[in-house]
Amino acid sequence: MSKSFMINRRTALRGAAALAAGTALPGFGPAFAQDNKRVIVGTWGGDYSRLLTKNIDAPLMVPAKWECVHAEENAPPRKAKMLAEKSLRRGTADVQGLSSTDMFEVNGQGIVETIDYSKLPNSKNLMPAMKYPYGIGHIYSGKVILYNPKLISKAPESFADTLDPAMGNKLGIIDIQYQYTLMAAGLASGGSMSNFDPGKERLIACKKAGARIYPSNEAFAQALKTEEIACGIMWKARAVQWQNAGISVETVAPKEGVPMYVSGFVMPKNAPNKEGAYAWLDAMMAPSAQEAFAVDMGYNPTVTNAKVPDDVQKRIGFTPEEQKRLVDLDYAYVAKNDSAFQEWWNKSFKG
Repeated sequence: MSKSFMINRRTALRGAAALAAGTALPGFGPAFAQDNKRVIVGTWGGDYSRLLTKNIDAPLMVPAKWECVHAEENAPPRKAKMLAEKSLRRGTADVQGLSSTDMFEVNGQGIVETIDYSKLPNSKNLMPAMKYPYGIGHIYSGKVILYNPKLISKAPESFADTLDPAMGNKLGIIDIQYQYTLMAAGLASGGSMSNFDPGKERLIACKKAGARIYPSNEAFAQALKTEEIACGIMWKARAVQWQNAGISVETVAPKEGVPMYVSGFVMPKNAPNKEGAYAWLDAMMAPSAQEAFAVDMGYNPTVTNAKVPDDVQKRIGFTPEEQKRLVDLDYAYVAKNDSAFQEWWNKSFKG
């Protein structure tokens, strides 16, 4: 793997700062000498960043003489940095990877560019639901039921079956997934994508009955592996990864609806290299990149011309009947109420 895209996070952030200030980056010469061929990609670290390099940067951008630098951090500090840089002529990233809810939020703050899709040839194959005015959906999955068939003989059919006090301590709940857990509980209790409140009583009852709370997706997976828990809710793509790792888990698309998770990219208004940003975003939608992400991560492509192997598609995708139950989020409702959700979750549910 060449040096051009194996740059650590510290170097990436120094490089981004140098771009913003118009100063030199040690080892690369004067900043402006290479500005026109460098793309700064804000992204999560770990597998996601690695696969962006493997499936987009290395095969598609580097041959076209683009240099891709990853600035790796979780989404909250990257969003905060974007907002802090709002008044700067030149920001420190050309594209930023965010969830669909985060994309909605930063658009509301007026810090991202309206996408000119005429500059993106591959966008002609982009699914309409992934074509946001302010960002582009990269991959998607849905929130489904997970259960261990060795421990639960009758498969749950709904969120109501799963988020049920009768599950006792065999039910696992993920702390960082509080928004989607509230959403699922709301749907299970007569609420809607715009009203999660009916699910609060159900969640408190589940906790009183012994439901276990895990701090992260990884901790939840470990509990599934050791059979400490038998069921919960999670992205189908994650379940596929865990199946690949040998964990006994099956998935069910819930009757109430399947809330979607979309991971995508936005372009800050003050991106230092918008030409490079458009080149990277177009490469992101290339069929080869989308197909590789489906195989590597278990997420569904957002372009219609991606050809995913049948065996992979069967595991990561949704049947035509299940696709009818896919529901997008009410982004305005989530953004408006997120602070209240966190407060209730931390004080009334966890506390």
